[in-house]
Amino acid sequence: MGTENISMKDEFEKLVATGKISRPQMDALLQLTDNGYCWHRSWGFGKITTVDAVFGQFLIDFQTKKRHKMDLAFAAESLKPISKDHIFARKVSDIENLRQMAALHHLDLIKLVLQSFSNKATVDQIQQVLVPDVIKDDWKKWLEAAKRELKKDGHFQVPLKKSEPIVYQVKESSLQDRLMIDFRAAKGLKARHMVANEILRNFSDLNDKAGVSKEVIAALNVEIATHQRTQPSVALEAIFVRDDIREASGLPATEGEITSTQIWQQEIRKLGHLLEAIPGAKHHRALQSFKAATPTWEDSLVHALNNVSTKLATEMADALIEGGKLDRLKEVLSRLISQHQASTDLLLWLAKERSDTYADILGPEVFRAMLTSMERDQFNEKRSNKLRDFILDDHTLLVELIGSADLEIIKDLTRALQLSPCFDDMDKRSLLARIVKTYPATQSMISGEATKQELTYQVSWESLERRKNEYAELVQKSIPANSKEIAIARSYGDLRENHEYKAAKEMQKILMRRKSELESQLVRARGTDFANAKTDVVSIGTIVDVTDLDNNTTEKFSVLGAWDSDPDKGVISYLTLVAQALLGHKPGEEVEVQSESEKKRYRIESITAFKTADSQPAAAPAPVKQPATA
Repeated sequence: MGTENISMKDEFEKLVATGKISRPQMDALLQLTDNGYCWHRSWGFGKITTVDAVFGQFLIDFQTKKRHKMDLAFAAESLKPISKDHIFARKVSDIENLRQMAALHHLDLIKLVLQSFSNKATVDQIQQVLVPDVIKDDWKKWLEAAKRELKKDGHFQVPLKKSEPIVYQVKESSLQDRLMIDFRAAKGLKARHMVANEILRNFSDLNDKAGVSKEVIAALNVEIATHQRTQPSVALEAIFVRDDIREASGLPATEGEITSTQIWQQEIRKLGHLLEAIPGAKHHRALQSFKAATPTWEDSLVHALNNVSTKLATEMADALIEGGKLDRLKEVLSRLISQHQASTDLLLWLAKERSDTYADILGPEVFRAMLTSMERDQFNEKRSNKLRDFILDDHTLLVELIGSADLEIIKDLTRALQLSPCFDDMDKRSLLARIVKTYPATQSMISGEATKQELTYQVSWESLERRKNEYAELVQKSIPANSKEIAIARSYGDLRENHEYKAAKEMQKILMRRKSELESQLVRARGTDFANAKTDVVSIGTIVDVTDLDNNTTEKFSVLGAWDSDPDKGVISYLTLVAQALLGHKPGEEVEVQSESEKKRYRIESITAFKTADSQPAAAPAPVKQPATA
């Protein structure tokens, strides 16, 4: 359109003479006509395809409005001329050359973009212009390659923060000069530490390595001293990069400078908080430093393990294992799980890990601990749902955890899941379906179509009395006391901010859930004194002498009710794996018991009644293992 500019000027002069446009508007229209491209604040980039002086209008192809008609006077006021060399114009007129430039000459393309936007643009702005029209493939990979070139070219200033613009400057400066300008201009230790890391990454390209190192180390030491108490995590990161720069340059340590050991000694009781304040990518480095500086590092990591994020728990566990402390780690995990004290973050780490290393820990009790920890988080108004979401998303986790449990334990877990407030009804159905698919015997309980046999189990009169007493205590004392607490808390007003009321209501849920559990158990329980137990085969109410065929020792088991358990006296519930394997077998027969961690083989030697003819229980001595006689 530039070749027609003289003739268009004459046409525009006529429009000025007739008063249809002003002279300033004519100048703007001539520039728009000459360039052929424009920008509108609402419609974006456009190409001027036709100038109609007769009707006094432009015909413009905007990206979202093709062949749009615009009055010349309005166009002069609302359109901004776009140069033919602008990246937008080049995308219309020369797209293939731009794509070739993107493939072979990264810097030329970025320079073109920057010059189109007054010599500066952010990474996001560059991406919006080039993707997908010019760069169709992996943008991140292309950008990383381009950044490496940008940092070595003296015409570009590359910021550390993504939100700040990349700047093109005509006058070239060295990489060292640019980095040191950024370092000196940085405000605060955190900002200086970031530039120091960039200096370290580009250390091999510096002209005066010793000079740069001395200046950077001296400046960092001054600020580390001022941040040691107030921001120890920032000071620690600065110490790491300072030490790395010194090592790269071969300079000696400065007398009196603060070391990482001093930071650790100062913050040892706040280890978890300090590590959480450090970026995750540096956790491993920080933990290695802590181990080297702290003789009691093992105890410190173990104490902090249950109070940190999942990512940091992973790093801490790895540090313990690398230090030869796997047994200690497993001991702590087992204790926290058995006591239902493990945090959701720690359990999420274990769920993600669940390798053979932890096979002796992973089991149904882990899922119980998960339910408890999630309920505890709800009670404490902790909003993280990561563990719950992981349980729902990982379709094998629940089945793997309960895989070694006997059917009664699985049924109990199923009931706990049904009563849990952590999952909505749809999620519960999804989880229950996974259990039923693997253990069809639970279907009747879930659907409510259980047989009479499934609905009852035998318990000793003593254990039945204990459960009845617990139920009476709950109904007669605990629940009424909780109701009074709710009433008192409600009287404080403003229930939205009333923490006493919320706590009392959460306790009400727990008490009512336990009441429901006890009611279900007591309805199913059938008391017995184990009299008249059959002794021709192992049955409920018998004492069984067996030989452990794997180590040739003898053991004695008293097989009693569902709620009876006293390992020190050899008393076991008939629902346990061992009892279930023995029931129905005669003396001389061999049985196999598959537990969570091992397989054992027993031979039944003798069977006697737990309760003798005079109605007194037979002696049930502690199961001391003795060598079996030939």
